[in-house]
Amino acid sequence: MAEASRDGGSGDPRYLPIAEHGLIGDLRSVALVGTDGTMDWYCCPAFDAPSVFAAILDAERGGAFRLSPAGPAKTKQFYFPDTNVLITRFFTEDGVGEVQDFMPIRGERAEAERHRLIRRVVCVRGSVVFRARVAPRFDFGAQPHTLRMDDGVAVFASAGLTLALTATVPLETDGPDAWSEFKLAEGESAVFALDQVGGEVAPRRCPRMEAEEEFQTTVAYWRRWLSQSRYRGRWREMVHRSALTLKLLTYAPTGAIVAAPTTSLPEQPGGERNWDYRYVWVRDAAFCVYALLRLGFSGEAESFMDFVTRHVSPGDGRASGPLQIMYGIDGRTDLTERELPQLAGHQGSAPVRVGNAAAEQLQLDVYGALLDSIYLYDKWARPISSAQWDDVCALVDWVCAHWDQPDEGIWETRGGRKNFLYSRLMCWVAIERGIRMAIRRGLPADLIHWREARDTIYRRIHSRGWSAKRQAFVQYEGGEVLDAAVLMMPLTKFIAPTNPKWLSTLDALTEELVSDSLVYRYDPQASPDGLRGDEGTFSICSFWYVEAMVHAGRVDEARLAFEKMLTYANHLGLYAEEISHTGDQQGNFPQAFTHLALISAAFHLDRALG
Repeated sequence: MAEASRDGGSGDPRYLPIAEHGLIGDLRSVALVGTDGTMDWYCCPAFDAPSVFAAILDAERGGAFRLSPAGPAKTKQFYFPDTNVLITRFFTEDGVGEVQDFMPIRGERAEAERHRLIRRVVCVRGSVVFRARVAPRFDFGAQPHTLRMDDGVAVFASAGLTLALTATVPLETDGPDAWSEFKLAEGESAVFALDQVGGEVAPRRCPRMEAEEEFQTTVAYWRRWLSQSRYRGRWREMVHRSALTLKLLTYAPTGAIVAAPTTSLPEQPGGERNWDYRYVWVRDAAFCVYALLRLGFSGEAESFMDFVTRHVSPGDGRASGPLQIMYGIDGRTDLTERELPQLAGHQGSAPVRVGNAAAEQLQLDVYGALLDSIYLYDKWARPISSAQWDDVCALVDWVCAHWDQPDEGIWETRGGRKNFLYSRLMCWVAIERGIRMAIRRGLPADLIHWREARDTIYRRIHSRGWSAKRQAFVQYEGGEVLDAAVLMMPLTKFIAPTNPKWLSTLDALTEELVSDSLVYRYDPQASPDGLRGDEGTFSICSFWYVEAMVHAGRVDEARLAFEKMLTYANHLGLYAEEISHTGDQQGNFPQAFTHLALISAAFHLDRALG
């Protein structure tokens, strides 16, 4: 049980650690809620919209919705079972209270709808005095707003967005903020509802009865969705939490899946590795489709395939190839990166960035990720159409013609292009999966040309990607640097998991990049990536490591590594991108990549254990 105080681990009491947060959402956007009851991240009305609350990035100027007991309290936080409804409990000297946070799901219609946050406060024992303060700061704290009281409703109006706050307790104003202090006895409750308003959507109160109905409907939605899962293995709770998290990261109107719902949470406190992840990485989203298909969620795979069909055109002829590595949640291609000087950054970790310049990079591995997910969708969910097959052929033909060039690679290095082994590997996957689909369904394809290119890549990886000195496959051709991305070699069926060259590589990775089951993606000192500072272990690589050991027959070691990884999750089972040397979560949170790798590792480990 933790004290409800803010301490980011660096001595700055204004910030909660990244891991001290839970996530709620409505398949349009999300909010992060701290264990102290503070909502300090929320973008409205969509994942990639400007923020309304961003205190996680600047405690003074970011804005927040604080709701907690007026006096000292200890806290616990958990999810209402099998849902994304978040409960934060407060234990005070006079009683026990809780805040129930959720966002009602409004179906698939994208426009003219109410985006609503509901915070229901309940006293469950004794009595508790609560204090609320709603302090929005629009457009990442850059846009001023007015506050007016309209028949007891607080209306926050900025140039680009208007929000209405209703409550079942009296609201007061304090400059640009609204606040309330109220006492609840056992069995009593209060409701706060924050709505986006304007146009056809007018402010609307949320009485207790309506809040109860919204609560029950939201719980039913999440339980109905989760009931599709076919997973019955040993780690059901963690796998289902990961699945629920991946679902929260989907943008229902288009089928997009964001890499993470936050921007600029640092990979290293005080460092510059702060990026905006609120977009659709083709690689991440394609792997998400694989993980969800594994569990039986074919609807999300179908929605993502619709996104790909609508927005990813093989005929665009860009310098980076027919695919960008990432797209906006609406399919847009312009993701210009800029810095926000008005925000100090989490624990002072500037710069804060929106947009992502990596969208212009050439990363050849995305072709393999996408075509592997299309192959799996075609095999397990629904056969792709003739028009989609034409697009597949165009992509495979492009890979056959362009695989032999340097790129920025999976880790989006900003230190110059290299002939990365992982990029070659996934080009092989792209062509090989195209060949499989053509043969299995008798589809027209230039199989002679495709096979020739596939086999050339295979031989190239074995000849130039292998280091006799290191007795391992290495990061790039002609180098000696190890890279955890090569853990995907047996997982993609490029090499037998018991091949002597692979087992030697696995031993080398274990010796150099693994620390108590945690895996560094590479050593920035040995392979400069154009950025200052160090980073933590990469959680997706740790789960890849588990899966690679399972396939290599090292099941006991794999199980121990997996169980250790589970101890690094936060109190709700959520993971950021990285884990520091002190065990703290680092980077954007929660990260889809990590949760999909957890699902895959659990699936294969379960099967190996019988």
